[in-house]
Amino acid sequence: MSEARVLVVDDEVSMRELLSIMLRKSGYDVTVADGGEAAVELLRTAVFDLVITDLRMRKIDGLAVLRTAKELSPQTVVLVVTAYASTETTVEAIKLGAYDYITKPFKLDEIRFRIANALEPKRLQEENQALRRQLRQERGFETFIGKSRKMLDVFDTIRKIADSASTVMITGESGTGKELVARAIHHESARRKGAFVSVNCGAVPEGLMESELFGHVKGSFTGAVANTIGLFSAADGGTLFLDEITEIPQSVQVKLLRAIQEREIRRVGDTRDLKVDARLIAASNRDVNRAVADGTLREDLFYRLNVIPIHLPPLRDRVEDIPVLVAHFIEKISKEVGKTVKGVTADAVTVLERYHWPGNIRELENVIERAIVLGNGDTLGVDGLPPDLCRPRGANEFAIDIPASGIDLEGHLDRVEQRYVEAALDRAGGVQTRAAELLGLSFRQFRYKLQKHSLRLGAKTPRTDA
Repeated sequence: MSEARVLVVDDEVSMRELLSIMLRKSGYDVTVADGGEAAVELLRTAVFDLVITDLRMRKIDGLAVLRTAKELSPQTVVLVVTAYASTETTVEAIKLGAYDYITKPFKLDEIRFRIANALEPKRLQEENQALRRQLRQERGFETFIGKSRKMLDVFDTIRKIADSASTVMITGESGTGKELVARAIHHESARRKGAFVSVNCGAVPEGLMESELFGHVKGSFTGAVANTIGLFSAADGGTLFLDEITEIPQSVQVKLLRAIQEREIRRVGDTRDLKVDARLIAASNRDVNRAVADGTLREDLFYRLNVIPIHLPPLRDRVEDIPVLVAHFIEKISKEVGKTVKGVTADAVTVLERYHWPGNIRELENVIERAIVLGNGDTLGVDGLPPDLCRPRGANEFAIDIPASGIDLEGHLDRVEQRYVEAALDRAGGVQTRAAELLGLSFRQFRYKLQKHSLRLGAKTPRTDA
């Protein structure tokens, strides 16, 4: 944050000097006003980030200073300080827009903490806006928020490769933003006017994968009632993004390899080859090297796809990005739901930075959305966060105790697995694809778990829509 401008208002010289010295040592740009009249004049000629005003002063009191500050600059934060606290004055000050109410005598550490909390939303907002400006000017895209070294390296790679025709392999855990990377590459390239076509390979039935990718001619199989061009042709002149690439059947991988090498496809049931010009970007949340080793992904196809590898770090490895991501989501979601939310407390940011985020950025966005929708105030605090985030992670979280009689390990692991699958379905509201992401599984792997444990949602088959 740029150096915050603070106005200290008090008609006692000793209090003005005490606060002024403390604030300047903390790095703030401080202006002092000898009483309410001087403060009102200063507020009419300058804008301050924070006003700290005594309540009882001669001629013009702190409530009048508060009222003037909010009328002239609604975004200015006001802290009211007094030795004569009462319920009536507290309620009135809060109604007029005071951020906090501090009683004398106070400890300097306490007031430093209150000031930092009061200015935190503004700091995050400025940092977010500055980062957006930097990305617009230097990177040319705004789909990402991040200032960590790892993410800046990703931004730089996107900028360098955007205009090449090379295939790209994006890896990273679920929720890290792999499709956002693919879209950024497309929109930064000369292909931006062409289509960006995205498909989750894990959600396409195995028997329909070839037709989905390459198209088919009428009558080529039961149910083929019309010609279909397929996703490769739909992305001609643009970009085709294949998410969960390891879920493509081996039989189709051979044809995909040919399409990449020859830049031509053959629709199911057709005898002609069709030229296509689509830039291919693939992604996986699995270990692609292991997929090659176990035969899930053809080695020759992997090398064709992995010309330019991009790995997205999990959110727990880029904690410094959390404050600006939170500010971004607050700005975005509060507009969507029609609420006025100014920011988040420093305590809440600390909790968010301490959490391990198994669902990564998608989970963070969901947490902020929940806090905004269910919250009442204009600032998100710790009390608005889910209990799981606030609970300390003890050293014995995974303590193991084997009884003297022994244990049926396979049966125990099956029961644990079933509980996790049920919990994921519950958290995902029954959406199978989302539940699979929460568990780090592909859609086919997740369906196998459902069948293995004979799980259903009531009398209905679990939904697969996102």
